[in-house]
Amino acid sequence: MSSPVLPAVGSSEPNSPAEHQLLRALGPGVAIAIVVGNVIGAGIFAKPSRIAADCGSFPLIITGWVLGGIICLFGALCFAELAAMLPRAGGMYVFLREAYGRPVAFMYGFNEYVFGRTATNGALAVFFASLSCGLLLPSSLAANPWILAVVACLTILLLTSINIVGVVWGGHVQSLTTIVKAGFLALIALLPFLFLGLDSHIVEWSNYATTVEPQKKIQSEQFAAILLAVMWAYNGWHDIAPVAEEVRDPQRNIPLALIGGTLLLMLLYVSVNVAYHGVLSMAQIAGAGDLTAQLTIQRTLQPFGEKWAKLGATGITAVTLCSVFGALNSNLMMGPRVAFAMARDRIFWRPLAHVHPKFRTPAVSLLTQAIMSCSLVIVGTYLLLHVDDLKGKNLFGLLTNFVVYSANIVYALCVLAVYVLRLRHPEWARPYRAWGYPLVPGLYLAGMSWFLYMAYYAEPESSGVGLLLMALGLPVYGLICLWNGIRIRRELAR
Repeated sequence: MSSPVLPAVGSSEPNSPAEHQLLRALGPGVAIAIVVGNVIGAGIFAKPSRIAADCGSFPLIITGWVLGGIICLFGALCFAELAAMLPRAGGMYVFLREAYGRPVAFMYGFNEYVFGRTATNGALAVFFASLSCGLLLPSSLAANPWILAVVACLTILLLTSINIVGVVWGGHVQSLTTIVKAGFLALIALLPFLFLGLDSHIVEWSNYATTVEPQKKIQSEQFAAILLAVMWAYNGWHDIAPVAEEVRDPQRNIPLALIGGTLLLMLLYVSVNVAYHGVLSMAQIAGAGDLTAQLTIQRTLQPFGEKWAKLGATGITAVTLCSVFGALNSNLMMGPRVAFAMARDRIFWRPLAHVHPKFRTPAVSLLTQAIMSCSLVIVGTYLLLHVDDLKGKNLFGLLTNFVVYSANIVYALCVLAVYVLRLRHPEWARPYRAWGYPLVPGLYLAGMSWFLYMAYYAEPESSGVGLLLMALGLPVYGLICLWNGIRIRRELAR
């Protein structure tokens, strides 16, 4: 039976000189930090208010956070088998290529690099710029959209430069920011309950029963809207896979990072939402916008004086900045590895496969993604200012909604690939086998199918854009194959 296009576990690295290979330099701690740090970004701070406004019921909200975490955990159990079996740069691109062929893999990789990851980078950079300018600049300057766009672009270029210099430097940034933001999320979750003995009114148990008039009138639409937001907040749990070729002992460390990281995220996210809703009423959360965490800490520390309350709110803003900064760093690290793998397969722009001879990183791919992300921020800012239908809307929200829908389609295809590859290639070495197979992959696919159907029903415009952008990859793949055929014929004619 045939071997994978890239060698399977236990075989040699891709045939290229050592100076053109990526460096296996990431240990287990950094691998877990990549999973956790990439996920903890803007979602846990920006989405709870939107969720509260959409459905207005705590039991429904907490069920959405728990169910979303379970879905991601089931996905992580399946991805661990695939990533340990095929620890190569590109992650899901490699899984899809081996299971379904290059056209499907290209459709994902093209959408991921050109649209999905670029939009995520732009959204995170704009959110970071909004928070940092609000903290450091006068209000008249902090509200200027072009100042926000410039700060967002400078942040993207700074982190790209760090990741070009070396994957270890990018890993250090990731580890540091992950420790800070995971620690503070745990603090938000625990602090109100630790102070209960000092002031029994910090947590109002009646808050869990408060409601608001939901913007989504049908309960199935409410739950679909919750899951759409929750899955965005969890989005990125798989993102150790694109850098699998740079992880030491990948057969052990990648499953550890995927499963351990996802469990930690579930614990943090559910606990933080319990704290939010214990301290604040549903109406307060629905009206908090991006400031739910700040209001929670401010209210928690209020009994100790106004000074401590303000200090706590400022500290949460700083931690949120750190959180978004780390998530942006992780995305800038992951996305270029997909384009690198496609270019190495000669089905994408060849310079993207270039490895810097000194730093051993995909420098061209990293820089190209930074330019695209900055361009999207600038174009998006211009459109928000000059297109009447977009005026007053949130660029962060516009950029994230279509990413979530298309991304979860790909996750489902990758989980399905566990079945496909076990049938087609039972002889491939599998250092880790998905726990609960075949039930767990089946449950994931069933849950994800329901989510995709309801999300499309609830948000047809955003979902439709996601599907359209994915479909664009097929004609591009056809053009690239046509060009490659012409080029080969020219070379043979010589």
